[in-house]
Amino acid sequence: MKKLIQFKQVSFEYNHESEEEEPVAVLHDITLSIKEGDFVAVLGHNGSGKSTLAKHINAILQPTEGVVWVDGIDTSKEELVFEIRQQVGMVFQNPDNQLVATVVEEDVAFALENLGVESTEIRERVDAALQQVGMYEFREHSPHQLSGGQKQRVAIAGILAMQPKCIVLDEPTAMLDPQGRREVLKTLLSLNREKGTTVVFITHFMDEAVQANRVVVVDGGQIIADDTPKAVFSDVEQLKKVGLDVPQVTELAYELRKAGIDFPNGILSVEECVAELQKALGG
Repeated sequence: MKKLIQFKQVSFEYNHESEEEEPVAVLHDITLSIKEGDFVAVLGHNGSGKSTLAKHINAILQPTEGVVWVDGIDTSKEELVFEIRQQVGMVFQNPDNQLVATVVEEDVAFALENLGVESTEIRERVDAALQQVGMYEFREHSPHQLSGGQKQRVAIAGILAMQPKCIVLDEPTAMLDPQGRREVLKTLLSLNREKGTTVVFITHFMDEAVQANRVVVVDGGQIIADDTPKAVFSDVEQLKKVGLDVPQVTELAYELRKAGIDFPNGILSVEECVAELQKALGG
């Protein structure tokens, strides 16, 4: 598959308002590529640099050193930022910050109207985006009367209407209840697996990360792991060392191994865990 996002030796520093204070280094020599159709979960504790990394993908930030390419475009070229943001849409943690209209379908149409898209095409794109996220029946509702999960799905629809190749989501489920989290994750998995949309998903929830086809772990502004969920979560001690949890069933398997029970690495689901327990118990 084609490489859609590429970081080459990227470092980034935040400058203070006062010139007397030293810049704060946040990313250090990041090299990373994301292919079209990937679903990448990005993990890291608060302050690890994962959100800063995400903001480089749609040119909210540009590297202090190194280069980021989006679909072959260098994100440092200011005259091409608009084109980059048509390829990469960004969804943030609080959906209320992205909802601007008083009716759901008007909110989804907002960016398209600003771009001067023809009205017939706007109608088609808005309907298609709302259907993709399962919110078409709410198209005439007020966004502010929706649940948190529904609001976030409307925010995602607003990005989808732009027809990007990639969606970057910065902890989109952090403020949602379990039902809302499930709704949003189901939507993202459907977009990725059925439509081929590339997804970069920053999360604190390990049960969400295991749904990705790839997990990237960031610590201290550096990538310390980049592999399949099974491979990354097999190294429980490394993740704990950088302040991260693992899925509960993975933790159980880890503790059983510590207790001397022959139990495999990389258990990610309850079903896998039950099957291995039955084997261990001679069932």
